Amino acid sequence: MSQKLFDSELKVMELIWANEPISAKALSMLAERDFDWNKNTTYTVIKKIEAKGYIKRTEPGFICSSLISRADVCKSETQGLIDKLFGGSRKALFSALIEDEELTKEEIESLRQLIDKG
Repeated sequence: MSQKLFDSELKVMELIWANEPISAKALSMLAERDFDWNKNTTYTVIKKIEAKGYIKRTEPGFICSSLISRADVCKSETQGLIDKLFGGSRKALFSALIEDEELTKEEIESLRQLIDKG
């Protein structure tokens, strides 16, 4: 991902991923219901994420479809967090996540399995 998704853009992407392909009109109705946004707000956000190349819009009906997966966004956002807050160290992130919390034996074993896969 070349450009970061802002919170409002991520909200719209979540709606698209859950409902694609979906019309802009239907998106605006969902955004009104879920976020109390008006139609203009939703259309502005749609245009921003389209300009970033994360969705495509087709006619007729201003149908929106994603060009990037949720998994790719999660991976990119996670890496950005690791770089920004932990100097690029996954170990430092992991340490911060478990530092203040007691893990169960099952959680520890599950984490060991994940580490062994990597």
